[in-house]
Amino acid sequence: MSTLHVLSHSPFADTRLSSCLRVLGHEDAILLCGDATYALNAATAARQLLDARAESMRLFVLDEDAKARNLALPDWVTLVDYPGFVELSVSYDKVNTWL
Repeated sequence: MSTLHVLSHSPFADTRLSSCLRVLGHEDAILLCGDATYALNAATAARQLLDARAESMRLFVLDEDAKARNLALPDWVTLVDYPGFVELSVSYDKVNTWL
């Protein structure tokens, strides 16, 4: 069963990102939105965690939030708009929002 994990909180304020990565299954994906997009700032521990799993993980980022934060994204990240977010939500068996 596949799960889309949605993270919206800063990776520097708590452990949601690392907890999510621990339970991430091989069919799962992560969508970063809001302040969670800061996880993709270069030279941070959060970015190193993501880079280490880049080849085995599907990572999506809400385009509007990445642009608002002026983030330079690695080429292995897929940008999605709001209709793409909805499409992702219905294409996975479950959606887990890390509140």
